[in-house]
Amino acid sequence: MKLISTCVAVLAFAAQALAQDLAVRAELVHTVSGEPLRNGVVIVRAGKIAAVGAQSNTPIPAGLRVLEAKVVTPGLVDAHSVVGLAGYLNQAQDQDQLDPSAPIQPELRAIDAYNARERLIVWLREHGVTTVHTGHAPGALISGQTMVVKTRGETVEEAVIVPFAMLAATLGADSRASGDKSPGTAGKQAAMLREALIGAREYQRKLAAAGDDAAKRPERDLRKEALVALLERRVPLLVTAQRHQDIASALRLAKEFELRIVLDGAAEAYEMLEPIKAAGFPVILHPPLARFAGELENASRATPVALRDAGILFAFQSGYEEYVPKTRVVLFEAAIAAAHGLGPQGALKAVTLDAARILGLEQRLGSLDVVQDGDLALFDGDPFEYASHCIGAVIEGVVVSEAVR
Repeated sequence: MKLISTCVAVLAFAAQALAQDLAVRAELVHTVSGEPLRNGVVIVRAGKIAAVGAQSNTPIPAGLRVLEAKVVTPGLVDAHSVVGLAGYLNQAQDQDQLDPSAPIQPELRAIDAYNARERLIVWLREHGVTTVHTGHAPGALISGQTMVVKTRGETVEEAVIVPFAMLAATLGADSRASGDKSPGTAGKQAAMLREALIGAREYQRKLAAAGDDAAKRPERDLRKEALVALLERRVPLLVTAQRHQDIASALRLAKEFELRIVLDGAAEAYEMLEPIKAAGFPVILHPPLARFAGELENASRATPVALRDAGILFAFQSGYEEYVPKTRVVLFEAAIAAAHGLGPQGALKAVTLDAARILGLEQRLGSLDVVQDGDLALFDGDPFEYASHCIGAVIEGVVVSEAVR
């Protein structure tokens, strides 16, 4: 990346707390919310996008650091990951994404398990990923909470922007127990979830009845507190469900308890387009490069186009798989979808603005619009071309990567 600096500050990577004023000039600026701009410029002031336009009529204020690239996009958004809880060593000491001791543990907070210094976070950042929805992994009926972070900082406090984003649940074979443990069947999975939600509803009723009278309040229950957040629709249930029958179970559960849900994985979503559309829930689709085996044996790389044509909001994820390497890169996943009919613009939207919409953060992330966070990814060519490289990343006006990947 060619860097033209009109200020003397050279930012150390570890000192990212303060936003920097800068400008990015590019032959092609993908705003995502509108048409791409030829020979455009993006100006970031105080961590926010202050101006976007043609270089010919968008003057760069004196004193700004100026970066140049062939292509600039919004910082990429990974709609579902376990990075920061699962580490690249793939050893017991860096695998905090799933606690197998109980099938329902909504009280497990992602912020208590996140390692901001995990090497995989740097890897994602070097590929233009500036925001990650991460947390407890699929594999338990309710494995715990998720959160949203920027790929920056030395501590979780420096990284986190949403500390409790969703509750992670799994339906299907991946969360069934073996032997005489529960849940052993799909029916038992649904029954256990309903029982937990009914218990949380009673806890919610007792809290409301007690009001401000501490003597009447029930004993604090962290598990039920987290489930009450679902019942009050403050957070959605992120349901990993690959088979059509498990997707149907998730939709029934949402209707019964008036829950907000986000369908995750959804390998057979193409079989359920009408009910998903009718329910109005978004989909965080499995990685297009995932191995189509096991629960994903009926997956199809045509599903993104089917979801788009049905008018269902969807995004891509890096996901979670129990093997090394421990993370995918949504840039590469989107590239595969682009080649299978989604096209470059649709693919880019699925890892920027539409991912931000699913996370409820479209007012901050996902597009290059004025007042959005100054999060940008810089490339030396078409982002989805194999020969192109990410040559820089900016988070809230701070250059966080100048690696060439």
